Amino acid sequence: MNSRASAYDHALSLHGYRSRLNIAILAILVACLLLLTRFLWLQVFQYEHYHTLAEANRISIAPVVPTRGLILDRSGMPLANNYSAYTLEITPGRVDDLDSTIEALSHIIDIAPRDRKRFRKLLEESHNFESLPLRNRLSEAEVARFAVNRYRFPGVEIRARLFRNYPQGSTASHVIGYIGRINDNDLDRLEDAGLTANYRGSDHLGKVGVEQSYERELHGLTGSEQVETDAGGRAVHSLARTEPVSGNDLVLSIDLNLQQIAEKAFGTRRGALVALDPATGEILAFVSQPGYDPNLFVDGIDQVNWDALNQSPDKPLTNRALRGLYPPGSTIKPFMALAGLAYHKRTPETTISDPGFFAFPGSSHHYRDWQPKGHGSVDMHRSIVQSCDTYYYSLANDLGIDAMHDFLGRFGFGERTGIDLEGELPGVLPSRAWKKARFHQDWFSGETVISGIGQGYNLMTPAQLAAAAATLANGGTLFRPHLVRAVRESRNGQTREIKPEILGNANLRPEDLDVVRAAMADVMRPGGTGAQAYAGAPYAMAGKTGTAQVVTIKQNEKYVESRVRERNRDHAWFIGFAPVEAPRIAIAVLVENGGHGGSAAAPIARQVTDYWLLGKKPAAPPPEAAATATTTGPAAGAAAGAAATDEEEGSD
Repeated sequence: MNSRASAYDHALSLHGYRSRLNIAILAILVACLLLLTRFLWLQVFQYEHYHTLAEANRISIAPVVPTRGLILDRSGMPLANNYSAYTLEITPGRVDDLDSTIEALSHIIDIAPRDRKRFRKLLEESHNFESLPLRNRLSEAEVARFAVNRYRFPGVEIRARLFRNYPQGSTASHVIGYIGRINDNDLDRLEDAGLTANYRGSDHLGKVGVEQSYERELHGLTGSEQVETDAGGRAVHSLARTEPVSGNDLVLSIDLNLQQIAEKAFGTRRGALVALDPATGEILAFVSQPGYDPNLFVDGIDQVNWDALNQSPDKPLTNRALRGLYPPGSTIKPFMALAGLAYHKRTPETTISDPGFFAFPGSSHHYRDWQPKGHGSVDMHRSIVQSCDTYYYSLANDLGIDAMHDFLGRFGFGERTGIDLEGELPGVLPSRAWKKARFHQDWFSGETVISGIGQGYNLMTPAQLAAAAATLANGGTLFRPHLVRAVRESRNGQTREIKPEILGNANLRPEDLDVVRAAMADVMRPGGTGAQAYAGAPYAMAGKTGTAQVVTIKQNEKYVESRVRERNRDHAWFIGFAPVEAPRIAIAVLVENGGHGGSAAAPIARQVTDYWLLGKKPAAPPPEAAATATTTGPAAGAAAGAAATDEEEGSD
């Protein structure tokens, strides 16, 4: 009985064991089936996907930055180029302890706090297998010291990189501009323009000037390099490389020699000059004084230099030629004369009697002429030659402000010229509607009168007046002023010319234009306000001087320059073109607080036109060039006396 029970228990136990074994085997089979299914899914159906991911982990794409294009003057002289210099670079993925490595390097090579800060920023924006510069522009001695200690620093090496250079220093700085490090605002703009990919690896772009406005031409196309990395992300070797495409070179229309002569002619004075070819709109010289050295900005300007530039009362960073807004003064009178002829308010023979002032009938308020005793009987020709204010007070009153606005607008006043630089201001060409929109006030007749001599609300830039002078010179065609003459393609070496672009036409009658041109030519001859500056010139110059008030003088007060603070003195203007019979250059010159156009601005124009037309360079420093703008004492008195004498002779 006991043996039967024992056999039964054994059979029952065996059965349970076999059941559990079968269940275990079944579970194993199911698990194997699942693994096999998953393996099949991953290795067969998802092979391409995971193979791509694995390759991405093994192979990284590193950008290869292109060489930036050159900027040249019209004869090929370099204005912006690149040079090679040694840099101390670290590949973070190959360095175990970055901080201790940098600290050890600082005992061999001078590493400033700004270098560390820049490196940290680059580190945040880059992959750990990319080589990042820690110190730029190493000296030969520093390179030698590192070479001796190189075995101590795996992942650190000396490389040659290209840096931007402006070999002419501050010359044409407001034309060329500068490059600077890419900031967050730049990144946003690049993203909006869809250019982010093309700037991978780049840490500079154009900030102002031609460097900015032609950034796409200058930058080029970024290349790439496939780099194999190990499990730790360290670069092993290069697999493939797509070469970058260098940026295109720009050939500017400015002439370097002419530019240097124009800048030197200003001496220490503040101001602006724009000279262009009236037949094409090409800018031959473009000056804003004072300028600055763009090399200071290439690798990030230091605080001392930034404070010196930014806090200077002379505002060297301001582009006066494009953003300086000034009353045009008497330079507006030739255009006013044309308006009088076009609207039949005057004929060339119409004369007025100038007692030295203009007054509305029944009014005791006098709008004074610069000549207190008046000019007597004045026709249109004499009104321009002698710059008679009373003539233009009367003409403005007869025309009305809206007719003046419409006619002067034909020359581009009140609008941007469209020059190929960013940041240009449109100026102000007033009208009734403009004042209503701006100040919510009605227009007054007295405002029309003073607008007739280029004062009041009128504000213009030197670039606008130069373009308007060119329009007078060429018979009425408005060209878009441009600085880039041609683009030289880096791919094939071919040159792409920038064609002149016509913006419109002033629709001037030839007979009206002849009257005004003849008068402007006599401005530069004996008896005219610009005669002294162009005495003895072997070519015929047509011009107009101007003096623009900075502060208002009370009616019964006389303006005495020596008694006025330097920065409150009148601005000096000159516009013109030459030769009169076949103009090759048109010019506008402004000297801030310079006083009279005939004595301050016209001599600068003379040096520019002499060189361009005759190839003649100044033999001696220009008049007053060595004198500072803050001259005081006997010298200032003598200068004021000379200006007063000039005024009596008819200077404006």
